[in-house]
Formats: sequence, C-alpha cells, structure tokens
Amino acid sequence: MVTDLARSFEDAGVAAIIYTDIDRDGAMGGPNIEATAALARAVHIPVIASGGVSSLADLIALRDCGAPLNGAISGRALYDGAIDLPKALAELRA
Repeated sequence: MVTDLARSFEDAGVAAIIYTDIDRDGAMGGPNIEATAALARAVHIPVIASGGVSSLADLIALRDCGAPLNGAISGRALYDGAIDLPKALAELRA
C-alpha cells in the first residue's frame, strides 16, 4: 500500500519522500530498514528514512542497506546526545 501511494506521486513533481514508520518514531528502537529500503527500491523519487533512528549504528545500517536512500532524519537521538553529529558525519563519509 505504501509503495502504491508513493508510485502515484512519481509523475506529480514530488521532490522526495520522507518515509516514517510511526510505530518507531521517537521510540529510539531503530528504523524500519527493510520497509524503507523496499520503498526506495520501488520508486524513482528520492527516499529519506525517518522514525526510530537512534544511533550511529542505525545510520550505518541505513547507508549499507543496499537501497538508494537519500538521507535520514533523527530528532530525539540528536537532542538526547545519543548521536554525535560531527562524529556521525565523519563516519558516514568514510
């Protein structure tokens, strides 16, 4: 269903899709990598992962998932200090 909805926007000029697993958002339990990667593989619109990103390990797992993800959003983990942004950027660029 998510994929069908996303595909319906491919010709509408949508710049990107922020895919948020609302069951994981703010829960600090890790993102839904499988569903996010599946969506990114199914559409031509850039996909940004959101919901549950709580550690550098989560960011690395998203980077390495094999799907063309275009970014990730983390809120609570940054505010709480669970992710050190400069360190994460350096690690992800390596």
